Amino acid sequence: MKESNESYFSNNFGSLVFNDQIMRRDLSQEVYEKLKETIEEGKTLDLDIANSVANAMKNWAVEKGATHFTHWFQPLSGITAEKHESFIFPLKDGKAILKFSGKELIKGEPDASSFPSGGLRATFEARGYTAWDPTSYAFIKEKTLFIPTAFCSYSGQVLDKKTPLLKSMEVLNDSAINVLKLLGDEKSKRVHVSVGLEQEYFLIDQKIAEKRKDLKLCGRTLIGAAPARGQELEDHYFGTIKSRVSTFMKELDVELWKLGIYAKTRHNEVAPAQHELASIYTTANLSVDQNLIVMDMMKRIANKMDLVCLLHEKPFEGLNGSGKHNNWSLCTDRGVNLFELGVTPSDNARFMLFIAAMIRAVDKYQDLLRFTVASASNDHRLGAAEAPPAIVSVYLGEELDRIFREISIGKEGSKNKETKIELSVHVLPEFPKDISDRNRTSPLAFTGNKFEFRMLGSSFNASDSNTVLNTIFADSLNYIAECLKNKMAINAIISKIYKNHKSIIFNGNSYSAYWIEEAERRGLVNFKTTAEASAALIAEKNVRLFEDNKILTKVELYSRYEVTLEMYSKTIMIENQVLREMVKKDIMPAIIGYSGFIAENVKAKLEVSKNLNCKFEISLIEKLSTLINDLDIKLREIEESSLKFKQIQDSFDSCLYLAKTVIPLENELRLICDEAETIVANDYWPYPDYEQLLFSVK
Repeated sequence: MKESNESYFSNNFGSLVFNDQIMRRDLSQEVYEKLKETIEEGKTLDLDIANSVANAMKNWAVEKGATHFTHWFQPLSGITAEKHESFIFPLKDGKAILKFSGKELIKGEPDASSFPSGGLRATFEARGYTAWDPTSYAFIKEKTLFIPTAFCSYSGQVLDKKTPLLKSMEVLNDSAINVLKLLGDEKSKRVHVSVGLEQEYFLIDQKIAEKRKDLKLCGRTLIGAAPARGQELEDHYFGTIKSRVSTFMKELDVELWKLGIYAKTRHNEVAPAQHELASIYTTANLSVDQNLIVMDMMKRIANKMDLVCLLHEKPFEGLNGSGKHNNWSLCTDRGVNLFELGVTPSDNARFMLFIAAMIRAVDKYQDLLRFTVASASNDHRLGAAEAPPAIVSVYLGEELDRIFREISIGKEGSKNKETKIELSVHVLPEFPKDISDRNRTSPLAFTGNKFEFRMLGSSFNASDSNTVLNTIFADSLNYIAECLKNKMAINAIISKIYKNHKSIIFNGNSYSAYWIEEAERRGLVNFKTTAEASAALIAEKNVRLFEDNKILTKVELYSRYEVTLEMYSKTIMIENQVLREMVKKDIMPAIIGYSGFIAENVKAKLEVSKNLNCKFEISLIEKLSTLINDLDIKLREIEESSLKFKQIQDSFDSCLYLAKTVIPLENELRLICDEAETIVANDYWPYPDYEQLLFSVK
């Protein structure tokens, strides 16, 4: 009898994950309990236990067809890295067995010299270590056992994005438990950071994409005139999913479910060929790991189906770019969401206090949050008509903001004279369940039981943003704890935070010109480029924040600052070179060729009769000649600016020069190319246009 969908799902969900169910089955009770102590309490795992876990993990993986294992880590490049090693162990008689030791499980040794390090490692200093993260399940992909790990240098300096995230989760747990105890909660023993990530992406036909040098090398189109129809009709958003895309989505879901990833929602996004996948919440580091798997699986499955998955933040000019919405919340080990209203006055007092903590955290460290979403690719998206601006703000909604205002007054702040301002059952239980609308324009919006951080770019590793959210929130909780220890009333704490940090709250349209002016009046930062935002990481207050919480040292922060600038400059200069090659080798010859074709037609007409009217053709030739000259002039300007860039020694100054001088010149060159595309006949234009790219997948 054919297996039902429900049965198939239950039998296959998590089938490629060495999860808790498998560990219970394959490990002895003693080994299982020791491993759980390591996972939940951070206790050291002794080698005998590690050997037992490794052997069980190997046996399970081999049963699933795996022949190799890899320590899977997240270097500062933002993507993932892996070095595959087989389970083969030689025997004296020339034969071999499959073996995997606890030592191999716990520690690996990849080359650390060729990853971005911001000066932490020289080329000749190659030794680096990976360390197993037992809180994130091992999994099988492409017949290889993947073991999530942290990555550090020989000298112990952090070289990855996972380690700071894990540290920040512990720091936040300690701070949150401390505040809960001061509020009278003695039962909660742990606070978990829960994250749900929404991933936007584009799908285009592979054969068409391969004809575009910019898509192959840069992940976005560097030229391209607007199509006659883009997203103006707003008919693609939540529209009927095309058959080929639906097939892709179905296979993607199945493969993700096998890996234990809670792929939940799929739909069309606003721009043509743009889509979204959202996963159910899980623990922060696991959510980040799974999102990295999601991005990889999207590309793999697209390739199998003769599609290309674009994760660039702005692959098409004039259309919505792609983001990665980071839904962030806190939950106790007793299942209490700390951003949800409760049933008692004390529950609601806690709720207001934790909301206030976020207000203070974001206002005090808005520059640091902005840095976490800074990249050459996201600079194209932030501030455009479909993404939050580069200005960080918090959306609470009118109802919740009203309650804060009333509390800050200290007396009656409501028109209802019977409503008490202090945190009592008379006020807070009257909140509607959804106490805020959803503001799609806000960078950080409270959406009922979580905060949605919408500034991340679609290609981002979400570790950095969550590390900062965890750390700055812990900082605010530590401040609140001191206030509580000093016997300050809860209302007084909330009132003080609101009065000191309310400038960060904005409940209006963040896309509007008014907000940009208003934010400047409020003194909020507005870093429009990565170069400007990068300085936040090494600002004194931010260095102190990370060092005080033992997340990252000053040296490690400076290394990340340098890596950010290096990645930015390399990305821009790659695009610069690709754009120049496209113009010189393809676009200018195409214009010249089309001009020659028209000239030949004019010549042929005049041979028939010198009295024939050729004004249109001649004016067109003149227009094309002007465009050729304009392209030549602009290319020379770009080449000169590129030479000047190479002469700048300071990394910050060089990036700022790219942002302020080189990129504007590239944009001007693009405008000339795009104008030419609207004139040159399709047979002569060397690249597929936006219409072909966006509407070819049926």
